[in-house]
Amino acid sequence: MDAERELRDDEGDPVRLGAVRRVVSLVPSLTEAVATAAPGLLVGATDWCTRPADLDVVRIGGTKNPDVARILALRPDLVIANEEENRAPDLAALRAAGVAVWTTRIRDLDQALRSLRRLLVDACQLPDPDWLLSASRAWAGLVPPAVPMRAVVPIWRRPWMVLGADTFAADLLRRLGVTVVTAGHPGRYPRVPLPELLGAGAELLLLPDEPYRFTATDGPEAFPTLPYALLSGRHLTWYGPSLAEAPAVLAAQLGGRNSPPVM
Repeated sequence: MDAERELRDDEGDPVRLGAVRRVVSLVPSLTEAVATAAPGLLVGATDWCTRPADLDVVRIGGTKNPDVARILALRPDLVIANEEENRAPDLAALRAAGVAVWTTRIRDLDQALRSLRRLLVDACQLPDPDWLLSASRAWAGLVPPAVPMRAVVPIWRRPWMVLGADTFAADLLRRLGVTVVTAGHPGRYPRVPLPELLGAGAELLLLPDEPYRFTATDGPEAFPTLPYALLSGRHLTWYGPSLAEAPAVLAAQLGGRNSPPVM
């Protein structure tokens, strides 16, 4: 029998683990991270876990409404979750049933890189993934512009919600030379009325394609005076293999900004 270890997850909660051979993921970006690092380790994932494209595992519901009974039936050695993505009552129910739950907490790039290594190497006892080393090198070598660009970054409309302070995506943008103008609002993803956003002093509108799928015809028309750029939501908000190519992808998208829409 494999010796048990007691580790602490990102929340500081103790997690008792033996050998980890069966994993259920409740977070799309962590699903991709585990599946890329160790194909075959995942036995279950949410309906929203779309990467890798050929992922063939049991689907256990959504991130906010996982089927606890179905997860337990998979007999996981470990369930991986995120304090922002997943609901505390669901995680408590899994722990009460005797399942080891590892909860991540991500607020910036450095924290993401540390968290991914602790999950994959310390908890799952995998070798350091090549993509994680590549991600560290790619971001360490990034040289941002000398003068930051002030941008408003909606993540939802009806109502308008935007990036605020203390968010992973805002940290990535900062490293790329973008200052989020709504960082002073309370809350990490504040609801801000459109007139206030229009008067926030932004020089640029950044529109990711998730969680809301902004497009060239859905979003720019609300900010008729601002040039805009469409961003890959996966490269802006996911912490996993996409981090290795995110600096190049996002920089190219920022550089390919569009003129304000013709009204």
